[in-house]
Amino acid sequence: MCLKKIATVLCSTVILAGTAVSFISAESTKTVEMRNMTTMELVRDMGLGINLGNTLESCGDWIAQWGDGTVKSYETAWGSPVITKEIIKGYADEGFGVLRIPVAWSNMMANDGTYTINAQYMTRVKQVVDWTLETGMYAIINLHWDNGWLNTFPENKEECMKKYTAIWEQISDSFKDYNDYLMFESQNEELGWQSLWNKWISNAGKEQSYQLVNEINQKFVDIVRSSGGNNEKRHLLIAGYNTSIDETCDSLFKMPYDPVNRCAVSVHYYTPAVFAILEEDADWGKARSTWGTQADFDELNHYMDMMKANFVDKGIPVIIGEYGCPKNNKDADSVRLFLTSVCEAAYTRNMCPVLWDITDVHYDRSTYKLIDEQLKENFKQIVDAGNPKRIKGDINNDDTVNIVDIILLQKHLLNKEGLAAEQAEYADFNNDGLLNIFDLILMKRELVIK
Repeated sequence: MCLKKIATVLCSTVILAGTAVSFISAESTKTVEMRNMTTMELVRDMGLGINLGNTLESCGDWIAQWGDGTVKSYETAWGSPVITKEIIKGYADEGFGVLRIPVAWSNMMANDGTYTINAQYMTRVKQVVDWTLETGMYAIINLHWDNGWLNTFPENKEECMKKYTAIWEQISDSFKDYNDYLMFESQNEELGWQSLWNKWISNAGKEQSYQLVNEINQKFVDIVRSSGGNNEKRHLLIAGYNTSIDETCDSLFKMPYDPVNRCAVSVHYYTPAVFAILEEDADWGKARSTWGTQADFDELNHYMDMMKANFVDKGIPVIIGEYGCPKNNKDADSVRLFLTSVCEAAYTRNMCPVLWDITDVHYDRSTYKLIDEQLKENFKQIVDAGNPKRIKGDINNDDTVNIVDIILLQKHLLNKEGLAAEQAEYADFNNDGLLNIFDLILMKRELVIK
């Protein structure tokens, strides 16, 4: 499998040819301007993703107490090595097109009520983002669990909203000049509160809880859009209600108003929890070591169809921000089957699946490789099947080079009608990086030979 990436078209007759890689489909640098593409197109361009889990979102009061007060002490607190450029490059080399970077912004934050993010922490996040963009991958940064302060939103709304606003104002300002290979995500899984609505007991407080979720997501969009620079057009990821598929598909959940209509929605998939979360029996469930019954597949397709019907089919892009399962006390074939099946179910419905991974579970941070080679091949086959090879000269993507393609190139060369970046790549028949009369001659010759 080999997906092509398209660089920005700067001239009507000159294009930059994309670089061939595994299952990514974007080429970027921090300084490229925002492209004229929809969020649906951007999400599809991401390909498959992976999380830099248990790293920059590592948090806990004990780290401040026992650590040395450095960014490194937080970054490594939950078992990660210090992240290097080689580790980040390895994700791209293994074929991933987007790296989700969870962040706990409260780490080392000023405690004077201003909620000022530590400059060294911000610099470190920017370094990891820069390394990600340099590989050609997309980057998603979020406000993760962050030691759980968002759980107090219902009873401490004014102060929590002040902190939430301060965090996103600072993030927006720091990254406002980055291009559209960087996406902001409003929150992780914390938008939704059992203190307001416990669905296992009654519907009391349900509407109130949803209203608060919708208000916070709207605040997020408003902050980013008013922060200037490229943030006026940045593609944004909106956290669903507790990122639960059922609850996000509830009619009470509303996507925020966005004047530029560049928002996707994020949900997570850890179903069934007794397989995808539990490693040992718990008081709420008995751990399963296997997955793959017909009932399991029916359940997976039910939820993916639900997201497609409620969002994708209505023009709202979907990113499965996390899916995964542990490997302890699990059947290895079942783990591989589950990860492959969830990835395929999402990708074939035009959603972007982003694998949840922590140090050395699925990706080895010392060898920079996926641990399961067969899983890597499975991912490759999923993207190959969803992106059949397109022949050179097929400008209008109808699987053949014909008179329509000739007319499109002629109009382009006469400046009567421009070509989109993707069309321009396939119009460059002789692969010399230029669109000119020679491409037209070769395309006509191809048609005559046929």
